[in-house]
Parts: sequence; C-alpha cells; structure tokens
Amino acid sequence: MAKDKPRLTRLTAIITQLQSKQIVSAKDIAVKHRVSIRTVYRDIRTLEQSGIPIVTEEGKGYSIMEGYKLPPVMFTEEEASALITAEHLILKNKDRSLAEHYQNAITKIKSVLQLTQKAKTEILAQRIQVRSNQSNEKTSNYLIELQSCIANFRVIHVDYLSLDKQHTKREIEPFALYTTQDNWVLIAFCRKRNDFRAFRLDCIQRLSQTQVHFEPHKMTLEQYLEECRKKSSRPDIPMSQGESSFASN
Repeated sequence: MAKDKPRLTRLTAIITQLQSKQIVSAKDIAVKHRVSIRTVYRDIRTLEQSGIPIVTEEGKGYSIMEGYKLPPVMFTEEEASALITAEHLILKNKDRSLAEHYQNAITKIKSVLQLTQKAKTEILAQRIQVRSNQSNEKTSNYLIELQSCIANFRVIHVDYLSLDKQHTKREIEPFALYTTQDNWVLIAFCRKRNDFRAFRLDCIQRLSQTQVHFEPHKMTLEQYLEECRKKSSRPDIPMSQGESSFASN
C-alpha cells in the first residue's frame, strides 16, 4: 500500500490533475490521493486562497480557469545536458530505489523541456555510455527510504549480514550516507554498540521503520570523518580489502 503524500506534494499533484482534464470530480481527487472528500474540499479552498483560479461546477467537479497555466520550469541547454548525463550515471547505480525514483523524476522534467531541447537531449542520450556496472546489477533497494529516515530522525531496525557472514539485528539511528566502490554505506548510531557504525546497504537483509524519533546528533558528517581519520590513516578502506570489519561491527 502506498504511503500518504505530504500535503504540499498532494496540493501540487491536484493542480496537475486539474490541468490534465476539463473537469475533475471531488471523488476522483479523493480516490487518486487516498484522502476523504472533506480533505479534498479543504485542499481546494487552500488552492483558491493561494491564487489558483479554480472553477466549481455544482454537481460535476472542478476545473482551472481556461488560459491559466503555472509557469513552466525553464532549463538552459547546459542544464538539460547535465540532467541527461546524471540520468545515465544514476541508472547504473547499484541501488534500485535511487534509479527508479530518479527515472520517474527525470521523466517529469523532460515533459517541461522545449521541443528543441527535447530533440537535443534525445541525441545526447543516445551518445552517452557509462561503462561501470555494465550488467546494471542492483545490490540494494534502501537508499531513498534511508534518506527519509535521516531527514526525519527516525529509528530503524535492520537485519544485517556482514561480509564475513555474521548475522545480527540492530536498532539504529541513521546519520549519513556515502558511496564507495559503487556501493552505498550508511553511517548510523548503533544502540546495541552504543557508538557509531557503518553498514553496507547491500548487506542489509531487512529494514523496518519505527515510530520512534531520536534527538539529532550534535555532529556533522565532516566531524565524523575527521574522527575516523584520527583512529585510522585509512578511514575509507576499499570494499575489496576488508571493509567488512569497518561496516559490520
């Protein structure tokens, strides 16, 4: 079951929905966004109060006044090229959630490009090739969810199988993410060890969010990495050279 959308995201999606059809009923909006009819009425009032010219047709539904369009996002040719290049890089990333969400996002971005830009980006897309991860292997699927947990200071449970095949269950406070050797690593405060630890995302067997929130840690990622450097001259040990000891303790 899909998660409920944040209200700002829903309001933006309702505007897009209203622009896509001549008239949209309150029921259609409620079903699409999984909210009550009462919530739809409240959202429509909010949009009207923010200056969106919504026309109400009694017994039928809503539409946006003819001729009104939200100003499109404009990209320079260089910006459009950067987005296409990033698409190729990200689609080769080993985390499935990042690849899929970026692909959805870039499709929306392409829809607002000018016709001349679309033609040029299509040419460019055919002439870029990323040679790493050529088999397009996907080894994890948790990156986007973990980003949300980091931003919302949410405690999570993980079942973790280290590179040396040690299985543990952890309750952790996610802190930061970095990528090395084409794999993503989560830095988190482990409540079991009462200290910060690093966890490879491709070693996480199962992840579940809790409703518990933790106090933000009074430390930056740069400070954490500096502490690592003090403890070891090589804080970022290559995966192939035994990062299991760093990422699974």
